[in-house]
Amino acid sequence: MLEKPIYFNEMGMDGAVRPPYAGLDTWAANMPEEFRNTKQSEAEALFRRIGITFAVYGEGGDPDRLIPFDMFPRIFAADEWRKLDLGVKQRAKALNAFLLDVYGRGEIVKAGKIPGRLVYQNEAYEKAVVGIKPPRGVYSHIVGVDLVRTGPDEFFVLEDNCRTPSGVSYMLENREIMMRMFPQLFRQNRIAPVENYPALLRRTLDSVAPEKCEGAPTVAILTPGHFNSAYYEHSFLADMMGVALVEGQDLFVKGDFCYMRTTEGPKKVDVIYRRIDDAYIDPLCFRPDSMLGVPGLMNVYRSGGVAIASAPGAGVADDKAIYTFVPEMIRFYLGEEPILNNVPTWQCGKPDDLKYVLENLKDLVVKEVHGSGGYGMLVGPRSTKEQIDIFYAKIVENPGNYIAQPTLALSTCPTFVEEGIAPRHVDLRPYCLVGENIELVPGGLTRVALTEGSLVVNSSQGGGVKDTWVMAE
Repeated sequence: MLEKPIYFNEMGMDGAVRPPYAGLDTWAANMPEEFRNTKQSEAEALFRRIGITFAVYGEGGDPDRLIPFDMFPRIFAADEWRKLDLGVKQRAKALNAFLLDVYGRGEIVKAGKIPGRLVYQNEAYEKAVVGIKPPRGVYSHIVGVDLVRTGPDEFFVLEDNCRTPSGVSYMLENREIMMRMFPQLFRQNRIAPVENYPALLRRTLDSVAPEKCEGAPTVAILTPGHFNSAYYEHSFLADMMGVALVEGQDLFVKGDFCYMRTTEGPKKVDVIYRRIDDAYIDPLCFRPDSMLGVPGLMNVYRSGGVAIASAPGAGVADDKAIYTFVPEMIRFYLGEEPILNNVPTWQCGKPDDLKYVLENLKDLVVKEVHGSGGYGMLVGPRSTKEQIDIFYAKIVENPGNYIAQPTLALSTCPTFVEEGIAPRHVDLRPYCLVGENIELVPGGLTRVALTEGSLVVNSSQGGGVKDTWVMAE
């Protein structure tokens, strides 16, 4: 009989409460069930009233589905966060150096550190931006780094998100709702603030305005529209930053600049925070059938008339096959050792790795290299033989499309469930801003797998969210 794995409970093990959680132990233990249910209903009502919803493409049912919110916060001590802060910033710096390099001279490929085929034959590599140096040399302005924990001092990077990482609005609203519902907790604990994120994002976007910008930059958020699953976040950030929220039809190109249609006439836009995929940015450059982008925008971008954040082509840096080489990027570009480790990864495109993966599918997590949102993956230990056999055939058919990783013993965090308080698996996505400076707010989006035993935390797969506290020094 297999032994049940032991997971690190971040609140404490064997009845001993870890110091960061000391202030919550009594609070949670003494909360009556009726009061907890009342507060949970209050939180859901606030989410619904504010409009914090998450639609999933291709699903029927409620298009304005709530992401489940758990009231039990996740807490990091100041010294724990210090390591994460340094490690995430180091990673964001190296990823941007890689992007600038592979769209330029390609030194890391010439040095044999990364196979050229993984870069230049990657579907996320955009030949249209080769040779373009964006303002301040920054390609990825918002880097979301997904982290998991397996022990008191063991943190691993699960993946990088260099294009348009979502979820920051939930980080901010989780904090706002917790402060409304439990103000006494914030009076009793010194918790680092996250509410300055929109101001930092605006400062980051302002700092990458193109040279042709005269005066204070005009920033706009380009959204695909209200049917997009993250539309709430687009409108939320536009409101918080005091910038325009636009769709492709609201913008047009004239000469060397991009303009926004307003009730007072055309207004030049200097920085576009785009929340649409590369393929839809400009129908004259990418997909000709795109109705979401702006015809001619890439010509303006090439000429230095507008900055696009994150830059087209940034996605090649967060490909899951490229992910395995990020530690090498850190050594190559920064001359440093990685502060945060990758999860050990097998590339199915390599014959030896493929052999190992096929022989051990029942014990591994397998992912599509371009997959996201918890789709296109196999969690071996929690899959049926039929599911494993189907994935086996997929991998054999196209080995290069998959990577595999061990099934990590993800840490758990106390979570309010129907029967009371129980451990549930969590991950963390901090948001690193890259512009004139590299900045990270003390916190992030904690996602929680609400189903007992589940390791899949993605909102699209039924996961929930928590407020994330970093204790102030």
